[in-house]
Amino acid sequence: MVHGTGRRIRKATSAEGAGESGLAKLIELHALNSFGDMLITIALASTIFFSVPTGEARGRVGLYLLITMAPFALLAPVIGPLLDRLPHGRRAAMATSMLARAVLAWTMAGTVVGGGIALYPEALGVLVASKAYGVVRSVVVPRLLPSRLSLVKANSRVTLAGLLATFVGAPIGAGLHLIGPGWPLRGAFLVFVVGTLMAFHLPHKVDSAKGEQRAVLHADDQPHGHLHLHPQPEPPKAQQPKANLRTVGPSVILALRAVATLRWLVGFLVMFLAFLLRDDPIGGLEPTVALGLVAVAAGAGNALGSVLGSWLRTRRSETIVTAMLLVATLAAGAAALWYGVLTVVVVAAAAGMAASLGKLALDALIQRDVPESVRTSAFARSETLLQLSWVAGGALGITMPLDGALGLSVAAGVVGLMLLWTVRSLFRIGLRRRPATAKVA
Repeated sequence: MVHGTGRRIRKATSAEGAGESGLAKLIELHALNSFGDMLITIALASTIFFSVPTGEARGRVGLYLLITMAPFALLAPVIGPLLDRLPHGRRAAMATSMLARAVLAWTMAGTVVGGGIALYPEALGVLVASKAYGVVRSVVVPRLLPSRLSLVKANSRVTLAGLLATFVGAPIGAGLHLIGPGWPLRGAFLVFVVGTLMAFHLPHKVDSAKGEQRAVLHADDQPHGHLHLHPQPEPPKAQQPKANLRTVGPSVILALRAVATLRWLVGFLVMFLAFLLRDDPIGGLEPTVALGLVAVAAGAGNALGSVLGSWLRTRRSETIVTAMLLVATLAAGAAALWYGVLTVVVVAAAAGMAASLGKLALDALIQRDVPESVRTSAFARSETLLQLSWVAGGALGITMPLDGALGLSVAAGVVGLMLLWTVRSLFRIGLRRRPATAKVA
């Protein structure tokens, strides 16, 4: 049975040329990565959130966000430039991120029971290693792209594999937690050890810089952000282009603002609804049932966004992120006006779908408009902004009064304001003209 299941998984991941190009191996590695991250998430959530009363849990979660995210805000911008200097070490970088999490998961298994302060710096290490892996993965996908797949569809397939692994990992992690609080972390240790070995089985072309070009952003470019690529030898460090989020083009900036807002909404809903439904379940449901419904809806929406991403066209990415803001605004507004089981489930699903599809559109724009030489830095900075946006939303969700209509009204207002700003930016960019593309000079 195991052999047959493995054969079917390999057949699915290798479809449409992914097996020949090596993308299948990256898909399987990312699934393993998501599986391990889910085991760690379950261990932390059960210790910080579920094991204590609501009031104490809000304090613990707030402390967790503060201790882990304040240093992360300082460390994360370093990840991209550091990885830019390792174009020939991408497999080693992914393996290192896996090995670091394996060591940290084993260490956390001994400290998670008490939930003491030592747990927080270890969680920070896991977060940094996970984000480093995510940045390198985003840069590796174009190198393993089969001729039959578009870049967005390949990204969507990788993301969907991660989501499916997350769904599988959740019940397994819950089962391991029944044995003991440290067992999900011991399971994560084994997963990341296997992932370390799998990273070195990626194709060698992942580490090859053959055919890469250095890009120079001309200061006198037109406002629509055309990039002129000049093949040239490696410039001195002082002359190398730098990833500045104000120089990547208006389309990337527009999408980054929109997706950051969607990530803010997800963070807000996760924290706000987690405490609200635990303290005051909707529809007379048990707290665990209400939370389970919202979690399933969010996961289903996330998966739907990944599936829809396979049909995404790069030239319409700006429109896609704007549409996702509209969907999120309408869902949050409806939940605020008619607060109940159905509307809360709908807003969770809509937020999950909007954030997932919006992120795929943002990745497509970065991979399309940002030069290869600084793309890693651009991904690192965008990932940092998105992570901090999630934390900002979560922090507000923790501090908000536990009033469903009030909280969802605030969410709808914030997302609605960003929607208006994004629509205004769309008109300024002029989507009717040809979108920003990279031209070889």
